[in-house]
Formats: sequence, C-alpha cells, structure tokens
Amino acid sequence: MTAPDPLPRAVVLVEGASDREAVLAAARALGRDLAAEGVRVVALGGAGGVARQVAELTAAGLGDRLRGLYDVGEEAFFRRALGAADAGDLAARGFFACVADLEEELVRALGVAGVEAVVTAQREARALETFRNQPAQRGRAPEAQLRRWLGTTSGRKARYARALVEHLDPGALPPPLRRLLAAT
Repeated sequence: MTAPDPLPRAVVLVEGASDREAVLAAARALGRDLAAEGVRVVALGGAGGVARQVAELTAAGLGDRLRGLYDVGEEAFFRRALGAADAGDLAARGFFACVADLEEELVRALGVAGVEAVVTAQREARALETFRNQPAQRGRAPEAQLRRWLGTTSGRKARYARALVEHLDPGALPPPLRRLLAAT
C-alpha cells in the first residue's frame, strides 16, 4: 500500500494550457522545478472554472496555498471566487493580472522582432506572413497581428508560450509572471 500524496506546498491556478506552459518554462528559466518543489500548476480551461477549483481546493485545506495568473478582463471571476475586494487584494493573495493576456505580455517583453525570430525558429514564418496578408489583418499593428495569430491554430498558443519564454532572458520575464513565481 502506497502512502497518499502529500498536499502540495502551493497550487497555481492559470486560465489555460498556454499559461501553464509559460509558468513552467519561466520557472525552469529561473532554475526552478515546480513539481519537485511541491507546486502544482493547474490550467482551469477558462476563467469561468476558477470558482469551482477554488472551492474544491479550499475544501481540501489548500485555500491559503493558492496562487494564480489571470487576464485583467477576467478579474471579476477571480475576485468573486476568492472573495477579493480589488486587484490589490488579489495581488496580496498571490494572484497577478496580465494586461490583456499572457500572450500580449510575452509579445511586449520580446518585441515584434523577437517573436518573429521565434516564429522563424519554429518554421512558421510563411504561415505568419499568409495570416498578415489577410484583409482583416493588413491595417492592424504588428503586435496585435502576432497576438491574434498565436491563437489561430489548436495547440499553437501553448507551444509558443513555452518557446517565447525560453527565448527571453530570465530578467525580462513579464512582470505578472515574475511576481507569480516570486510569490510561489
């Protein structure tokens, strides 16, 4: 008979698989192994799942061990689930907001040329160019095009979340990601 798994030291709640990949890659870039540290990173499958996850984890005795990353547009879901008064209260509890989303944060941190270099390394420069030539994309800022393009193919956001973080100098990690890892 095996012993039950010990309770994790912390549980990090993120909206999706791409956010999970970015958190894990950022931790590795900082020389950390979250699993070995007893930190579990849980993708919610969307912000709407946070209330259920928080309730389950709190009932399991993990309420004070929760941390997270969320998109500012989804803040209300996180505030309700955690009973937080405002974004400052969320940050005090270890939950940090991305301005639009984590992809936007990564594009800003790397810059257009940096993201394009990763796209080229992933052998998708032609796909990006085709996307940029679509009528709906022609007048948009390059940052907006890149952010939108990342979400156009299944699995691309998660793959690029990892690749973009790996391309960054650890000191250039987006602030919400740095703050989350510092609090975890």
